[in-house]
Amino acid sequence: MPEMPEKPPTPASESSWWLPKRHESAGVARRVLRAFLAGRPGGERFLDSGELVLGELVANSVLHAKTPPGRLILVRLDLRPDSLRIEVHDADGSRPRAPRSAAESEETGRGLLLVSRLASDWGCRPRASGIGKAMWALIGTGDPT
Repeated sequence: MPEMPEKPPTPASESSWWLPKRHESAGVARRVLRAFLAGRPGGERFLDSGELVLGELVANSVLHAKTPPGRLILVRLDLRPDSLRIEVHDADGSRPRAPRSAAESEETGRGLLLVSRLASDWGCRPRASGIGKAMWALIGTGDPT
């Protein structure tokens, strides 16, 4: 009896990994996102906004999360047919301040404003483990609302 050809495996729609709390981690996260989206049909639609949003969320965690030495940052991606969900988890339970307009002379302070403009939805929730928070953003194929 002839063998049935194997169906090629469908690429996983989810990915997660741990990053150290270092300035370089935002760049590492963007590179991993590029590789993740490149291996999935239609993933390129979310690349530009996804890179900016992920970079900002990781940078905010690195810069602002008050955590003990050695704590890591968890990044999760979930690619859906019409959106990309990005999550960045850290061990600091304090919620971020609302997006604000930074003065032209300020070099920081625009991260969450950028996230709010590029994501169709975003927010912060406590982690299921009870320790820390998860910042999340949804990148859709349409215009952000």
